[in-house]
This record gives sequence, structure tokens and C-alpha cells, in this order.
Amino acid sequence: MNATNRTVVVTGIGATTPLGGDSASTWEALLAGTSGVGTLDQEWAADLPVRIAAQAAVDPADVLPRAQARKLDRSAQFALIAAREAWADAGFTAKAGEPDSGAGTAGSVNPDRLGTVIASGIGGVTTLLGQYDVLKEKGVRRVSPHTVPMLMPNGPSANVGLDVNARAGVHTPVSACASGSEAIGYAIEMIRTGRADVVVAGGTEAAIHPLPIAAFGNMMAMSKNNEDPQGASRPFDTERNGFVLGEGAGVIILESAEHAARRGARVYAEAVGQGISADSHDIVQPEPSGNGIAHALQNLLDNSDLNPAEIVHVNAHATSTPQGDLAELKALRKVFGDDVDHMAVSATKSMTGHLLGGAGGVETVASILALYHRTAPPTINVENLDPEADADIVRGEARALPAEGRVAALNDSFGFGGHNVVLAFRTV
Repeated sequence: MNATNRTVVVTGIGATTPLGGDSASTWEALLAGTSGVGTLDQEWAADLPVRIAAQAAVDPADVLPRAQARKLDRSAQFALIAAREAWADAGFTAKAGEPDSGAGTAGSVNPDRLGTVIASGIGGVTTLLGQYDVLKEKGVRRVSPHTVPMLMPNGPSANVGLDVNARAGVHTPVSACASGSEAIGYAIEMIRTGRADVVVAGGTEAAIHPLPIAAFGNMMAMSKNNEDPQGASRPFDTERNGFVLGEGAGVIILESAEHAARRGARVYAEAVGQGISADSHDIVQPEPSGNGIAHALQNLLDNSDLNPAEIVHVNAHATSTPQGDLAELKALRKVFGDDVDHMAVSATKSMTGHLLGGAGGVETVASILALYHRTAPPTINVENLDPEADADIVRGEARALPAEGRVAALNDSFGFGGHNVVLAFRTV
């Protein structure tokens, strides 16, 4: 096979989310239809217009050594935890190029052929704001010397790269809420074009802080359903009124099929490819007809061997906003026509909240596990389905996907600025 057209597979997954501190507990909660949204009990939240969020189920400071955690922004902490789970899940027991503990797999990765692409939509915002408060209240000498590497948007990717000894490239695409998916798409191309054999890829975010919440709330982007936190995120429901902010990370290990076969790795799915476009419509509002998203879907088809008839599942971006949810479904219908009727559409943000730049990473993990276990997680809180939601929305309970044959799933991600990214995965 040509080095510029190599097959890419997924060999490891990791996550830490509002539903669980790892991918297994997150997946179990998704299948059960569990909400990770709750009331913010921090003192600073009392006067905010929005007092709900989907906070991490396991605090990263309880997982990482204290000395390490204090030098990392919360977004980097999440990324490191998810990446370490994915790395181990792929069968690696040490840094690339170093002797392993006996499994014989870590040493087979050439550090010069290993990369990381971990994205964040906002970066170290809590570090930036927190250290500015320190500067104002305690003076120059009390500002942490770790502030700059902590607040850098590339901090999570750089720290994961250091953790695994990656030398093929450490990258951080920033495209708002499409960042995590764009990172994974970039990683696929790193392998497909021959620049790397293995890439650690995903998205992370930690922006539950009064300033982002107040800003999102004032622009009318977030749900203000403070009285019913678990029912606030309701994609495709007639009463949807904005997203709920979440935090966490989702990371996968991508690998060339040849490299995975040589070391006898377990393969979750094939990473078929990506489709990318831009709305060029508005800095915040989605293009209502779905044309920009449709172009990304068509770009995916034009640059892969994906057959629309193979697609049985879509993890929708569906943030629970009035325009965005419908634009996505319109785009699917524009490109796939009646094939959409055979696609089980899930909106997992109904349970995790919206992880911004981390959403694509976590939802990629969910998409891959849906294929691997042939089960689509439900969309919760859809009490009154919008009559314009022209698709097969998986509501209330998880649904079995076809048990036989090669099938595929899409993960859709869109972001402020008009960014559209669609990823496709397929059973092997």
C-alpha cells in the first residue's frame, strides 16, 4: 500500500468525564442514560445567571501526584489522565523507545515515529484568570513561575508528548468546539501520509469558571434551567434552550494497520477519515440551512472509501441549541438522503454536557465504543421531540446496532467561527 494512503486503526481509548474517571465507567453511564450535570456549589457561582455544569466525576488532583498536578493546568491534567489510560489500553507499558515491563510492545514504537495531537478550545483559562487574581491580590512575587507553560493551549499536547516520548510532532489545532475532532483528523493524516506510525490524539477542556460561564450565559448560549440540572441539556427537544458546560478529556491511540498488526494489537475500529469545511456565515451562529456541515460530510465522502449505506450510527454534535441541532440534521439529509433513516442518531451531550474543545475527543471515544459493542447510547431528556428533527433519534434507552457486517459511525463536531469537522470510523 502506498505510504500516502495507509490504513489507520484505533488501538487504545481513554477518557475522564462528568460520567466517570475512565472510559469504562463513562461508557457504562452513557448506556444507562445517566446525567453528569449538577448544581455548582462553589461560592463564586451564587450570583451567576447559570449555576449548573457537568463537572468531572473524578477530580484529576485525586489521580495525579500532587507535585505533578500543581504544575499543570486542569485541562492538561485531564489530558494526561485520559492519554495514560489510552496508552496502557493499547498495550504500551513504558515510554516509546524505553524497555517495557515484559509485554514487548512499548519498545517497538520508535519515538521519532510517534506523535501527539491534543486540542483545547480555550486552553489554560483557569490558570490565566487565577494567576491574574494572584497578581492583583498578592503581588508580582506570588505569581507562579509555571504560569506560562500552564496556560499555553499546547500545554496538554506537550505534556502528553513528554509523557510518551513523542518526537514525530506535537500539535494543537484550536477551532473552538471542533478542536478535539480536528485534532483526531490531523492525527489520522499524520499516519496516512507516513509522518508517524502511532499518534496519541484527542481533546480536553477545563473552563468551569465564573468568567466563561457569565460570558456564555450573557450571550444566551447556555441553558439557565438551574432548577432542573439533569434535565437542562435536551438536544432535539422542543424546549431546548442552550448547552450545559462540561469538562474532561477523551483520547485515542491511532496507529497504522501494519504497525498494529506487527505487534499483535487489539483493534477497536478503522479510522476511515475526516471531512472539514467552514460556514463563513457568523462568528457564533451556525449556518441555518446546514450547507457548511453538508460540505464537510461531502468532503469526507470524496476523500475516503466510505459507503453511506455502511453508516448506522451518528454521534451528533447536538448541543441543545435551537438552530444548531436542526442544521446538523438538515445537513445529514442533504448529503445522505433516505440513508439517514437507517442511522441511529445519539446526542451524548445530553448526559456529559458540552466539553467545548474536549467534546470531539470524548464523543469519538463514545462513537468507537458504539461500533465495538454495536450499541448506540441514548439521548436523554427528549420529552417532546422537535417535529423538524428529521432523523432517527435514539431516545431514552440504548439501542442495538446491526450485529453482523461491516458498519460505520460518524462523529460530528462544530465550533464558533463556523468550523465543521466530521470523523468516520468503521468496524474491522
